[in-house]
Amino acid sequence: MEPGATGLPDPCPSLFKKRLHSSSRFSGGHEHEYVGGFRSTQKIRGVFVKDAQAFRILIRNGTVITLEQNSGRVANRVLERHSVLIEGDRIKKISPDVDLAQTQVDQTIDAAGKVVMPGLINAHMHFYSTLVRGLTKAESASDFQGVLDNLWWRLDRKLTLDDCRVSAMIPLVDAIRKGTTTLIDHHASPFAARGSLQAIAGAVKQTGLRASLCYEVSDRDGNQVANDGLNENIEFIKSTQSGADSHLRALFGLHASFTVGEKTLARAVEAARALNTGFHVHTAEAASDQEHALKTFGVRVVERFHEHGVLGPTTICAHCVHVDDRELALLAQTGTAVVHNPQSNMNNAVGTADILKMKNMGVLVGLGTDAMTVNMFEEARSGVWAQKLRQQDPGRGFSEPLEAVLFNNAIIADRYWNMGLGQLREGGAADLILLDYEAPTPLDSSNFLGHFCFGLAQTQVDTTICAGRVLMLRKKLMIDLDEAKLASDSRQLAASLWARF
Repeated sequence: MEPGATGLPDPCPSLFKKRLHSSSRFSGGHEHEYVGGFRSTQKIRGVFVKDAQAFRILIRNGTVITLEQNSGRVANRVLERHSVLIEGDRIKKISPDVDLAQTQVDQTIDAAGKVVMPGLINAHMHFYSTLVRGLTKAESASDFQGVLDNLWWRLDRKLTLDDCRVSAMIPLVDAIRKGTTTLIDHHASPFAARGSLQAIAGAVKQTGLRASLCYEVSDRDGNQVANDGLNENIEFIKSTQSGADSHLRALFGLHASFTVGEKTLARAVEAARALNTGFHVHTAEAASDQEHALKTFGVRVVERFHEHGVLGPTTICAHCVHVDDRELALLAQTGTAVVHNPQSNMNNAVGTADILKMKNMGVLVGLGTDAMTVNMFEEARSGVWAQKLRQQDPGRGFSEPLEAVLFNNAIIADRYWNMGLGQLREGGAADLILLDYEAPTPLDSSNFLGHFCFGLAQTQVDTTICAGRVLMLRKKLMIDLDEAKLASDSRQLAASLWARF
């Protein structure tokens, strides 16, 4: 049986055994194996051990976009003819090319004609939805509840652990190609809940990206399934809390107010408090969520969450399409992050969140894809068009969606990783991407958003690096993965899933 065939992660993911050729002083022109941004020449029981000397990569001749923030204020710099020196999993130096020209390194990447910028972050994702692509058996729906009943809840009830693992691998590999290095996922597989997050974690490790995972607790399938969801969150959160694996983080997942009863919500809050963690929950995605809360609990959704202690700076409330000013004030006061998902909201015809009002009221708003895509460039552009339409004003709604993906997602992610994700700064995480882009007009920090929306978002990602590991170089995947076999396995699993659907 191949590693991971049971749905559990390979204890020694082959990604980190990738061979690189270097002519540096360290390797003397020989091949070395590397692990986690560190050169490795020792092997003990199949696991490669880090040398004391970190692997060094020099990215030179590029236009560096830092997307830095200083005390919550944007301090973005556009640096032409600059180099980025990576040492291990951190950025060691950002300097003019001439200053680092003689630096001895293990690998050099020429970024001439390219923009170097931080890897993008997807703040709300559902890996498990991958296997529904092309499915035609679902009945059409006239409202959001129908979409859940006819498609998503039918799907998630049939998922196996193998489905969970492979359905995560596909979008993770696509994320590498699209320049997304960190994803915050929200998972559901009611009758394969136990072990599902570890199965997904194995896929994350194999691809070399970063992800925060959670399991969505719900009462919709009965007490035992709700208990399984609670326990899956608890065990996985505990497994990540040492912080030893910088690629994995965890939140406590809840589906939504309208599927989580009072007892289950109280148990989830008690467990999350004991674990000192926040929540990831769908919030007022459709108007029906508010209607249910008012009828069943006598309060609106955000008010209910606030009364129970769900809100806070480590909690993500996804969507918030149908919230009032009182609820926005609570989100702002508690520091709770809202994640806007414009393409999904349009696809489900539930409306578009007023993120301009959210910003004006002090709510931190990030951007996610809700599994519509892993392409954050595409999502950001869609967010601009949707917000202009929402405001009925072509002069408003341009900067806010772009700031959400470029700056606010970094703030949200750093609440869990605390290593400067989403920024290029010395000492920060070495998560960055190279894009083919020769600016046809002047480019500086004052007009970068325009270049991002109308230029960078429409070009190709050339190279993707996460935690100092080159995952894609010159548009070629560098991870040890047979894509044809992965696609074949995925098709077989999807066919089996569709037959059970």
